[in-house]
Amino acid sequence: MNALDPAGLDCLAALAEAGSFERAAQLLSITQSAVSQRLRSLEASAGHLLVVRARPLRLTEPGKVLLRYARQMQALRADAARELGTTLARDERLPIAVNADSLATWVLPALDPLVRAGQRDGYGLELIVDDQDFTHDWMRQGEVLGCVSTVSQALRGCSCQALGHMRYVAVASPAFIERAMPDGLTPLNFPQLPFIVFNRKDDMQAQWVAKAFGVRSPRLKERFVPSSEAGARAAAMGWGVAVLPELLARADIAQGTLVPLKADITIDVALYWHQWKLSMDEPRPAPPAAGNRAVTPAHTGLMEQIGQAVIAGARAALGSDQAAKSAAR
Repeated sequence: MNALDPAGLDCLAALAEAGSFERAAQLLSITQSAVSQRLRSLEASAGHLLVVRARPLRLTEPGKVLLRYARQMQALRADAARELGTTLARDERLPIAVNADSLATWVLPALDPLVRAGQRDGYGLELIVDDQDFTHDWMRQGEVLGCVSTVSQALRGCSCQALGHMRYVAVASPAFIERAMPDGLTPLNFPQLPFIVFNRKDDMQAQWVAKAFGVRSPRLKERFVPSSEAGARAAAMGWGVAVLPELLARADIAQGTLVPLKADITIDVALYWHQWKLSMDEPRPAPPAAGNRAVTPAHTGLMEQIGQAVIAGARAALGSDQAAKSAAR
């Protein structure tokens, strides 16, 4: 394989980001013909077709390999520009994939100090949301540089760190309990009751019912609410039973707007942080103890800083040691 042109790699990344030649040209501030020319040159150097020219366009398997390389090069370029004190032509995109429940609870507080400090550095942190069982696919396809996932096995060239366990509890509003299940949630009435579900990838409710009642593959009446916060609000409004992160439900339970159902039945989901290893990133020091402020060297790469912030924030919020011991009992 011949040397890969950085402009061609940027073009491939723009095509993956934009989904069309027209929008990719707008992102790069060049013409569509220039996009096509750079892509053809990159394909000639790689010896593979990289993009299926359809609507919407999609990357081939070799294209996904080079997209991963392009994303890493962009992150390294952002690091170099920051250390040299120069300004990039446009913000480099640093995408990470997270699950919606983590985004609704601990991810934003974990990243907030880093984002505020990095506003002057000119990099574009992007949060991509998917189910925690599927965020790892974004890593494999080269779409993101890091992800929060339930997968514990690192890809080749990646690091993997345990974050802790996110605990899920079943809840409903007092009015819904009084109206729909005055005798509580039972093996007889759960099939007739509505359960609030995030989307069709979400099986947390089925997992909880299976554990509570010993039912394999339970069939539930589902009401889809594709937002963690809105799902909690829908439960408080009496839309049905919800299985929520304890972190998200805690305030409503304390206020009495949500009531735990079978409080002894919980689901603990182990989460892990994956990120690609970049050559400019320094070895990661041990994350600080919960409540301690992380000290990040100025020369540490941006993705390494993001990883450190995610790990420290998750472990502080999830209480990994306590949750792990509870799960083991």
